[in-house]
Amino acid sequence: MKITQYFQKFFHSSQSSGLILLFCVFVSLLIANSSAGTSFQYFLDAQLGAYSVSIWINDGLMAVFFLLVGLEIKREIVEGELSSFKNASLPIFAAIGGMLVPALIYFFFNNGTPYAKGWAIPMATDIAFALAIISMLGKSVPVAVKIFLAALAIIDDLGAILVIALFYTEELHWNYLLFSGCILLLLVLLNFFKVSKHIFYLVPGIFLWYCMHHSGIHATIAGVLLAFTIPTNVSTTQISPLEKLEQRLHTPVNFFIMPLFALANTNILFKPGMVEGLFSSLGYGIVGGLLAGKVIGIVLFSFIAIKIKISSLPAKSNWSHIIGAGFLAGIGFTMSIFIALLSFKGHHDLQDEAKFAVLIASVLSGFTGALWLKYFAKKPELIQEN
Repeated sequence: MKITQYFQKFFHSSQSSGLILLFCVFVSLLIANSSAGTSFQYFLDAQLGAYSVSIWINDGLMAVFFLLVGLEIKREIVEGELSSFKNASLPIFAAIGGMLVPALIYFFFNNGTPYAKGWAIPMATDIAFALAIISMLGKSVPVAVKIFLAALAIIDDLGAILVIALFYTEELHWNYLLFSGCILLLLVLLNFFKVSKHIFYLVPGIFLWYCMHHSGIHATIAGVLLAFTIPTNVSTTQISPLEKLEQRLHTPVNFFIMPLFALANTNILFKPGMVEGLFSSLGYGIVGGLLAGKVIGIVLFSFIAIKIKISSLPAKSNWSHIIGAGFLAGIGFTMSIFIALLSFKGHHDLQDEAKFAVLIASVLSGFTGALWLKYFAKKPELIQEN
């Protein structure tokens, strides 16, 4: 099946930016645990207009990242790896399994405890870090597997946003949700009438982000919704508005937005007792859910979907690739930390323990997934290809 050159270009640039991203993670941890940590946190909490610096980064700039990934997913649905129902359905089933099983593992360890409210913490996948790591593996991983992970992570994050809206949002502002729906309808109509200029989509897209942010739902979903309204085509000679926007976003997203995101969100201050917290039911639930639950759920639900012939494996891939992608999906990080903050609001010690457990689980999942994919990619004779 055809793999578009734009998706290849996206991951090629991500491969080089992945090193910058990991460097920013290291720098952020270093700053947080140095004498500059307090000043750095003060900077992130400082007001910049209507919102703090951290909100502008996590809700504003990351919406642009979700816009880019949404554009790639739409292109693959129209003419690439996800254009067949069998291929497009696999990430959906995998994402469902990757949310349910981690939540059940957490529930098993924490039902009836003061930590019970954090059941959704291990459900999330940090799409930015997961894609950065799989991109750094280069040609050792089939591009179709990278597309599978990107689609899975998008669906996973949308699921996490829905969970936050239903179970962790103190109040939904229905008037802003209605405004968001009206703006989305306008964008759909612009697409229907084949309006091609980006400005007619991006300006309403800013208002969509604003209304979504004020509705109580995580604002980054606005980027995905906007992406799916940008016009595209199946022509190999005529560049569509989607492709043009995609090309323009590659550099700022990979070399500015993602590194800045890593700097702002990895600033975890290590405190006494955090390591001991890993061996509590809270730690077992988070680490077990992300490190084991993710891969088990993704592989199990993928196996069921393929066994009943609803889905098929990505092109040039095998089950070992799905296992590796499952481990990388265990990088919960930002979204998991966000849910942890909501789960234990007002309990700073619990929040810190949960954040540390998420960090450890994400690091272990990332290294395990990368090593797994690298090892089996070098030894294809160990497994049968699809």
